Amino acid sequence: MKRALVVGGSSPIGQAISTELASMGLHVFVHANRNLGQAQTCVDSITANGGSAEALQLDIATPEAANRLEDLATSGAIQVVVYCVGGQIDKPFAAMEFDDWKTVIDLNLTNFYTAVRPLIMPMLRSRWGRIIALSSLTAVRGNRGQTNYAAAKGGFLPLVKSLTQEYGSRGITANVVAPGLIDTAETTGLENYQDLVKMTPARRAGTAEEVAALVGFLASDRAGFISGQQISIDGGCS
Repeated sequence: MKRALVVGGSSPIGQAISTELASMGLHVFVHANRNLGQAQTCVDSITANGGSAEALQLDIATPEAANRLEDLATSGAIQVVVYCVGGQIDKPFAAMEFDDWKTVIDLNLTNFYTAVRPLIMPMLRSRWGRIIALSSLTAVRGNRGQTNYAAAKGGFLPLVKSLTQEYGSRGITANVVAPGLIDTAETTGLENYQDLVKMTPARRAGTAEEVAALVGFLASDRAGFISGQQISIDGGCS
């Protein structure tokens, strides 16, 4: 049984991705930092439906994270890694403090390094792997007040292109999924939610399950010749 790690698996999109991967027959580690209860709820739902999963609480930003992930991979390679962590501190660039910049860069981009690097060598030895990072429409089009977020998420595309050059010959693919407006409790609570829907050519928000279906395809054998790409799922916005 292949094993998957969904970093940020306790989020609504992360839970949908975890559920999708489990339905494909993978054992899924549903990662959480603070929201362990939400990760466990997802695990319980997966196992109740015959899938295989377990919750993993870990602060990816800590030095201990690499050691914990390396230990996790000693019992078997984690061959699918989905990084769907995100966070924003929105301010105009001229008003942005250094900590505002660094915090968002670290959360979205630096922690990808922390989470994925320890898993590469076991994945290489298995000669099969899928690395998928969730980006954002902001990385494609930019957005006022989100220069830090756009820079961080925008860094994923050259990153996966480089990973493809390094490891593509060993059966490992690396891709980016860039969602637009997705229907979650966080987005529907926005004051301008309806305006954002109207700005979307599809005239609706996407669903977490639609994002998960795309990630599931990229994580499958059928997507073995797709690598170093960024695929938007945004109802036509990009």
